[in-house]
Amino acid sequence: QVQLVESGGGSVQAGGSLRLSCVVSGPTYSSYCWAWFRQAPGKEREGVAATDGDGLRTNYADSVKGRFTISKDNAKNTLYLQMESLKPEDTAIYYCATGAMGWVLFAEEYPYWGQGTQVTVSS
Repeated sequence: QVQLVESGGGSVQAGGSLRLSCVVSGPTYSSYCWAWFRQAPGKEREGVAATDGDGLRTNYADSVKGRFTISKDNAKNTLYLQMESLKPEDTAIYYCATGAMGWVLFAEEYPYWGQGTQVTVSS
């Protein structure tokens, strides 16, 4: 059974930085792609960033391009999201996900999800 556990969320002021981590356990395949999604109160879940199994090819939402960086350490079975220049509109619960066959930002393509970690950005 694939399990994902996120950490690294917290409260920061606008302009600050955070790094989210997602540790995966259980059977996974090198072909699996990985992603970060977020969901703000009253809003639909949206894709933030995605990468392939090697962490070489990436895809970002326009709203985070140039500010967020997705990366993957296969030796540590860990997915990261480095977030810079945070804005109040980045406030959301952030989820990591895996199992998709492409580095896409469509939630329905990912069968495995973590429980989420809260990120709050104050102005």
